[in-house]
Order: sequence, then C-alpha cells, then structure tokens
Amino acid sequence: MKNKFFTVSIPILLLVIASFYFTSKFIEPSSKKEITIATGSIDGEYYKTALLYKDILEKQKVKVNIITSNGSIENIQLLKDKKVDIAFVQNGIDGLKNQHSLKAIASVNYEPLWIFYKNENYTMDYIIQLISKKISVGKEGSGTKDLALKILNDNGIDDQNSQILSHSTQEAKELLLKGEIDAMFVVTSANSNIVKELLDNPNINLFSFKRAKAYSRKYSFLESIPLYEGTIDLYKNLPSQDVNLLTTTANLIVRDDFSDELTRLVLKEIKNIHNKKGLFEAQNQFPNIDNLTIEINEDASRYFTYGDTWLEKIFPYWIASNIDRLKILLIPLITLMIPLSKGFFPLYRWSIRSKIYKWYEEIQKIDLEVEDVKNENLGKYLEKITALKKEIKAETKVPLSYMGEYYDLIMHLELIISKINIRLVTK
Repeated sequence: MKNKFFTVSIPILLLVIASFYFTSKFIEPSSKKEITIATGSIDGEYYKTALLYKDILEKQKVKVNIITSNGSIENIQLLKDKKVDIAFVQNGIDGLKNQHSLKAIASVNYEPLWIFYKNENYTMDYIIQLISKKISVGKEGSGTKDLALKILNDNGIDDQNSQILSHSTQEAKELLLKGEIDAMFVVTSANSNIVKELLDNPNINLFSFKRAKAYSRKYSFLESIPLYEGTIDLYKNLPSQDVNLLTTTANLIVRDDFSDELTRLVLKEIKNIHNKKGLFEAQNQFPNIDNLTIEINEDASRYFTYGDTWLEKIFPYWIASNIDRLKILLIPLITLMIPLSKGFFPLYRWSIRSKIYKWYEEIQKIDLEVEDVKNENLGKYLEKITALKKEIKAETKVPLSYMGEYYDLIMHLELIISKINIRLVTK
C-alpha cells in the first residue's frame, strides 16, 4: 500500500519518456562541423576572403578546408561533383543556368570589370575598337572569361576577327606591359595590386564604358559604377580622370543539401567581414541577396528577411541551434501538459492524502486480527501497533492544511491501542 503512488506516477513518467523518444526520431541530427570552400587562384581575392572565413569560423569550432581553382566555372563543377560545400562564384555565370542542385546564399561584394589596353596615343571609347587586337579574356574556367566573352560577343568580336587569348591575370599583365598583347580583361576588386600597378603605368590605359548603363540594362547582374579621379591614389591621382566601370558581384553558392545550421552560421559570421564601407560598397550594403541569377537558398532568404532569431541573440550560436532543433520536443510536452494541468490539483491532493491513506490497509488488517486473537497474544499486537505508530510519525510529512486527516489517522491508531489495553486490563 505504501507504493501505490508509483502505480500512477510511473505510467505517466513512461508515457512522457515514450512521447519524447518517438518525437526525437523526427529531429534532424546536428550537422558535421566542417566546411570545404572553393576559391580561385592562391593570389586572388577569393582566396584571401576564404582565409578570413577560416579564421572566424574555426573560432566557432567549425573546421574549414580551402581548395583553389581556376575560378567560377571550375568552382561550379566542384560543387556539382560534391568535392566542396560552398564556393565563390561570379554573379551572372552561364554555367549556373538550370543548376537546380545549387543555391545562392549571398552576394558579398562588388567585382568590377577592368579592361586595360596599351596606350598608343588614343583613347578607346567603344569595345568594338578592340577588333583585330590580341585580347586576354582570363583563364579557362574563370568568371572573367565568361563575362569578357559576353561583352566581346555583344560587340561582334570573336576568334574569327581577333585573337582571343586565355591567360591568367598575372600572365596577362606581364604580356600587356611587354606590349605582346593589346588588352586584357580582369574581374577583381579595386584592392588588387595588379589593378594598382597597371593604373600607375603611363603606358597602360583603363577603358571607360561610355555605354555602361546600356550594359546594365541588358544584364541584370551588372551595375554601372563610377570610379572618380584620384579614388585609388590621391597622391598619384589614380585614375587620372573619371571612369565608368561595370561591376558584377561575388556570390557564395552552396549545394542544395548544405546544412541549414551551417548556412545560418556562415551568414551570421561573414556579416562582420562584408558589411563595412568599401571603395564602391556602402556601409551595410553587403552581404545581400539582390540581383542574383540563381535560386536563393531558403534558409538564407529567411535569414536576410528576419535576421538572427531571439535565441541567437541570447545564446552562443551552437547552443541556440541545438535548442531550436529540439523545439519539436515541445509538442509531446504541451500535449501532455494540457490534460495534466487540468488534473494537477486533484493529483496533488491525492498524492498528499495517499501519504496518509496508504497506512489504513495495514491498520485495518491489525484491527481485524485483534478481534479474533486470544488475550495472551494481545501484547504482541500492542507492540506491533505501537511500532507502526512510530513509523507513521517518522515517515508521514504533510502540509498543515492536511494535518486534520493526519490526526484522524493517529486517532484511529489510538483507538486500536485503547481496545487492546482494555482487553489486557479485563483479562
């Protein structure tokens, strides 16, 4: 009788455990804390940015591997082959078309298109003036080549009427300085040492797009941006005049099976790298999901729409993430709490009273046995009932509001003791 409370509490406990166990089957396991990133060449801007990512993500206990490549086209293939998880890809790349297994999570910065050409005492006003020239359009597999060929083809320039060459940026710069090619295309940031070196060379000119806005209308991923006189170097006055540039953006692309948790973590951490004011970028302009030519990752879209969750604002990321994953366990908890809350007070009253009532079975048994016992054996029952009384007083702790029922119990014990004593006196 003392353990009757457990006949109710144990089934309820087992029901709760079973509910949590069943619900846990629907919880996604925590993602592997490792990312492989595809960049570009080891001396390129993508690689430098990836090193910054590595530094901040490894502080969050995420291992970061970096793989170099020839550029955006090769990076797309690395993603498709599942050799990398995330890659830098230039916006507007044709290779991204119809790639339903790849998703964009952010644009992170502007990437201007620079066209440098030999200074032959004339200013080039239109791309068509490059016809019949030797032109380096970037390495095979690079985003530079993809964009350069678009621009050249729009102006009727191809390998039938000109020499289209595929050199790396470093190779093209050296050939241009030697006069062995006439022009070179390069897509890179204004911080590039090659850009600064070529701007500083009096034998090299920077092409200014007179029809920059026309190109930006034709291609949604291109924007027209001005590079004002002296912006790169005021002392050297580089460039020496205002220039109209075209710019695309550097995008982060992931496979569609990339972890939701890692997507949010990457966006959360890189925000502090890319939200600063730059030469062309406004404060907090990047990262963003504007003008992307590829489908946007659902979690990235949600992050840019709503920002950090309240859990992420309160807790370190991985704690917040685990709490968020486990929120599904609230379903059985709430389901059980609704009926349990209605029965809480009756259950509470029953649990308190059970501390008192559980003794009555034993008391009743002794009382019935005393009726039939011979007088010479009454002493044994008196000892038994007295010991039971001491045990009850030692083990039965109830709130003051239930002391009346407790004293009723003691009174019943006293009654049996009194009956035994009367028989002992009269025997």
